[in-house]
Amino acid sequence: MLLQRLTEYGERIAGKLPAEFYREKQIHWVLDIGEDGRQGRLLHRKVPGRQRDQVVSKPVPYVQRSGTKVPPYLLVDTAEFALGIAKTDKDGEVTDKAKDEAERRHEAYRELVLRWAETSDEPAAQAAQRFFSAGPVTFSLPEGVDAKQVEAKDTVAVMAGTRWLHELDSAQRLWAQEVRSRKGGAEERSGLCLVCGEHRALLATIPEPVKKGAVPTTGGSNEGQLISINAPAQGRDGATQLVNTPVCHQCGGRSMAVLNHLLASDRHRRRFRDDGVLLWWTRHGQDDSALAMFFDDQPDPAEVERLLDSVHTRPAPTAGGGLDTDAFYALSLGLNNARLVVRDWIDIPLPAARRNLAAWYEDHGVWDGWEGRTRYVPLWQMALSCGRWLGERYAPKSAPHGLEPELLRSALHQIRPPARALPLLLQRVHADRRIDLPRLALLRLLLNRSPNPQDHLMPQLDKDSTDPAYRWGRLFAVLEAVQYEALPDINTTLRDKFFSAASTAPASTMPRLYRDAGAHLKRLRRDKPAAAHALEARLEEIYERVCDDLPGHLDDVQQGRFIIGYSHQRAEDRARRRAAKEAKEKAQRETKTADVPAQADAPQLSAS
Repeated sequence: MLLQRLTEYGERIAGKLPAEFYREKQIHWVLDIGEDGRQGRLLHRKVPGRQRDQVVSKPVPYVQRSGTKVPPYLLVDTAEFALGIAKTDKDGEVTDKAKDEAERRHEAYRELVLRWAETSDEPAAQAAQRFFSAGPVTFSLPEGVDAKQVEAKDTVAVMAGTRWLHELDSAQRLWAQEVRSRKGGAEERSGLCLVCGEHRALLATIPEPVKKGAVPTTGGSNEGQLISINAPAQGRDGATQLVNTPVCHQCGGRSMAVLNHLLASDRHRRRFRDDGVLLWWTRHGQDDSALAMFFDDQPDPAEVERLLDSVHTRPAPTAGGGLDTDAFYALSLGLNNARLVVRDWIDIPLPAARRNLAAWYEDHGVWDGWEGRTRYVPLWQMALSCGRWLGERYAPKSAPHGLEPELLRSALHQIRPPARALPLLLQRVHADRRIDLPRLALLRLLLNRSPNPQDHLMPQLDKDSTDPAYRWGRLFAVLEAVQYEALPDINTTLRDKFFSAASTAPASTMPRLYRDAGAHLKRLRRDKPAAAHALEARLEEIYERVCDDLPGHLDDVQQGRFIIGYSHQRAEDRARRRAAKEAKEKAQRETKTADVPAQADAPQLSAS
């Protein structure tokens, strides 16, 4: 199924893919043989790392090769193959063995080039035949370039005047035939391809691996194979390679080309901060902003609201007899040594994917009372919020390993987040004494996706909630507000000293804090009687409903409800202060306007 979806996508974006069995690669040197093939000039194209914008990079012939007698690529290969330059050892010396191997590789390279040139009637191919049939390659270097600068591992491409030889149609055809010959195995097999369902020549091994570094990994980076059975113990009936996974040459090459294309895409790829990557695409290539927004670093609140509105107000495509045939595909990959690991594969209708994303935003959105809007958090920031807070930002690599892809799976499948997330989050809240937007968003998500309906909380303050933990959180927020109004310049607040104790063991903490608030209220009655009256009424309204229900200890879910209640009450208080501030400013503007006297003309004095 996965290979089928990749090949289907490849047919739709065929114009964006390189030629068959070609891959993008940086070119370090250009061997210009001239239009007549009677000269050889080696042109320098290496650039320092600081000048990446000047790199010469092109799709060139490529196939995975291994072993001691590795075969050449056509026309674009290392300097060892293309020029016969031997490798140096760790001491910078060239051994006789290295010289012999370089000579063998260069001879094989020339034979492949000449075989291609003999099958093509293009003038550039005739120039190549003339040049490479003269014997081992000789070349001149530009002034100021030393031959020692050419390393055996450098990539060398061939040009005839202004033509790149590997881009000629005849070169692409011969290279495809060469790869099929190499990857078809010692005995050419044919049979029913599991991908396209047609009877074709079958591959012995997948010709192209995933490019090195394309899949983030904590171990050593390497190329990765999607299908690889090297040992009899791994295959059915002891069969190795692709014997039990029949894939034709066309489908195998196309699917891997599409996979590398997606891995190089900025729009359809999401690299995880730990290791692994997620790729996504749609069947019909719909330009869906909701999908692109979800995988961006920062969701646009306006786009989120439009998504929620479309899900809640627009009728389903089937309501009027129509049918939405578009589909959403997502592939999560990891890397284990040289093998790709498919961690997750999603194949669902596109409307279902949009509903899942809309549910994700609804379940974690946090109401901001000061700004008067709901705020949404990118997924990576939620995962990072379970890490250590340094005072200005979260410590790099301190978040639990693998939490980000687990949250992503929760979003795309609309399932519960991992059970470990809640205790990890509470641990960091207590250790850092910090509750911020990402942590509140993750906490809301964890509670709203609990199987217990009692854990599902409204996005804003719920004054009718009878949950004791939620009300204890609200009460603590009001006690903190009382302290702030009475002592606005205090250095160590109530939250700094008592939040962890109050949110875990309210029975031994909250009654004492409530009694101690009497001194602050007494001061407020003297200095700010209006604030004292409002806060005292709020305290009594909350306390009288929970004073007889004092649990000795709150479990993780109850602690989460406590924190949400605390945050909701604070957001409500901020909204109330904002409204009061706006009303005061409006009254001041109206008073100032009314006090401006009408300007009359000054009396004129006449001299007698």
